[in-house]
Amino acid sequence: MSVSLYAATIPTFLQILGSVSALLDKAEAYCAERDIAEAELIGTKLAEDMLPFGFQVSSVVHHSLGAIEGVRKGVFSPDRSPWPQTLAGLRERIEHARATLAALDPAELDALQGRDMRFEIHDVRMDFTVEDFLFTFSQPNFNFHASIGYAILRMKGVTIGKRDYLGAIRMKS
Repeated sequence: MSVSLYAATIPTFLQILGSVSALLDKAEAYCAERDIAEAELIGTKLAEDMLPFGFQVSSVVHHSLGAIEGVRKGVFSPDRSPWPQTLAGLRERIEHARATLAALDPAELDALQGRDMRFEIHDVRMDFTVEDFLFTFSQPNFNFHASIGYAILRMKGVTIGKRDYLGAIRMKS
């Protein structure tokens, strides 16, 4: 059985983007209950040599919606723009990505299969097919950043569990 490029990417992007949105709700409640400044949480790192929570959430968007935009253009580069400094701003990015990906025509994405595309950063160039880029670069990065964001919230004491990370799983009806 073959699976379309759309089916292999977009539903999972939407699932985890939804869970990250719900995690942001819990983070917001946590900050309010404990009188913690959102900026403190947004700036929290899991390890000193890692980027903070705000970057992790923004990267979830970049490796989902940004990846789709990249395969459309044939080139993808890391997002160097500053991430929002409020939980509402992070949520806005997540919700924009969810809405845009939900509106994507499956046939448009499936038609890109087999096309060449490139990852670029500084003088580094990595050539891919669209599907290899999505399956071996963007999806692993997407999941990495989502799980690091989750781990930062756990480390800070936000009451969340694995079900919060998984979000709305798709089951046989």
